[in-house]
Amino acid sequence: MKIQYLTSASVIIEDKNIKILCDPWLVDGEYYGSWCHYPPLDFCPEDFNNVDFIYLSHIHPDHSSLKTLKKMNKNIPVLMHKYETNFFKNVIESIGFQVTELLHNKRILLKDNLHVNILAADNCDPQLCHKYFGCSIAETKFGSTSIDSMAVFDNENEVIVNTNDCPYLLSNKTASIIKSQYQKIDMLLVGYTSASAFPQCFNISEDQKILEKKRLQNMYVEYAEKYVELFNPQFFFPFAGRYTLAGKLAQLNIFKGAYELEEAYEYFLKSHKINLEKNQCIILNSGENFDISSGKSSKNYKPINLEQKNSYIENVLSTKKLDYEYENQPTIEEIISKIPQAYRHFEIKRKQLQFSSDTKIIIKISNSQNILISCKGEGFKLISDKDLVEITNFVKMELDLRLLKWILDGPRFAVWNNAEIGSHIKYQRNPEKYERGLYYCLSYFHS
Repeated sequence: MKIQYLTSASVIIEDKNIKILCDPWLVDGEYYGSWCHYPPLDFCPEDFNNVDFIYLSHIHPDHSSLKTLKKMNKNIPVLMHKYETNFFKNVIESIGFQVTELLHNKRILLKDNLHVNILAADNCDPQLCHKYFGCSIAETKFGSTSIDSMAVFDNENEVIVNTNDCPYLLSNKTASIIKSQYQKIDMLLVGYTSASAFPQCFNISEDQKILEKKRLQNMYVEYAEKYVELFNPQFFFPFAGRYTLAGKLAQLNIFKGAYELEEAYEYFLKSHKINLEKNQCIILNSGENFDISSGKSSKNYKPINLEQKNSYIENVLSTKKLDYEYENQPTIEEIISKIPQAYRHFEIKRKQLQFSSDTKIIIKISNSQNILISCKGEGFKLISDKDLVEITNFVKMELDLRLLKWILDGPRFAVWNNAEIGSHIKYQRNPEKYERGLYYCLSYFHS
């Protein structure tokens, strides 16, 4: 079996003449324009017409990029886990694909001798993955819904495990099940980095952002180490979560809690927890492949040049428009008119969860005006900046009004959690604490 690396979590798994494209995100501009690739990709949809299957691990746009999928051959069958709701399936079918949902932990013969086994991999916990809104749109029950999956590919001789975006602490039980069912793991595809708005979008000092960045970098490579220790693969391949912010958000790249691939590779080479004689770390440039049988790469890895990357960010990516910047600015009155219905939906969800908090939600809508939202049924109101000084417990958010309008117009246009992951929302919190119910309810703050 072979692995061909494309970018981020996008890989092709090949066995003889069978090809499975995993989690295609091959164009710039997901998450409303902010997530782009470096090195840049030259995506040609026709290059993938010979793919036999597409596997989509979960709904996040860097794993199931609609901007990519809309350009691809719709005759390629799509495989995904059978989740508790049909939301993900319906989205992919709406753009023309035939979707096959596979039951949890059921090994299926795809073609010739190639099998796949897809397992629900986590119970969503935004505090662990630092995506504070979580994935509420895909949850049927607060706090107990799997929204990501792991996949095992085997040809009865070699085994590849793809852990996708599943942090070890959320998914080690599923990983242990896989380990118990497969005698040996030949290749482990494992995430090594965070992909969230923290710390770059939070109102903390630059020194604190650097400290938090380093903390997250270390946390995620340690998660990867734990996966390697558990699976004991012959080879492991760090991947996923690799992105560069574009447009007016490009200035935030320096604070992202993410290692460069080369930095992660150096970390693993120096790791005292991994036996590199038994668990060899493999990295590839885009378009190159690794043959598990021979243990050889098609080409030696060529590190990126950071000066060239920074120049590309400054001269190309920073000049890009974000998706909503093509829209006209809404009036303040237009935004305010959408608040009552959004609050009704928020309040319905708050009561369902029996969530109550003294924390106030503040959404900035102009230089001097804000929406103040109660989290214990006391309604909402307009409040001036000068009156905000009296509010002691709060989460304050600021985002472009054009994106706020999309979110308020409903999930067909934009959703809170993708705006957050895309680094479009600036946060200030007092005290500095996380209340999951607050963000979960706020996910329903739309018409």
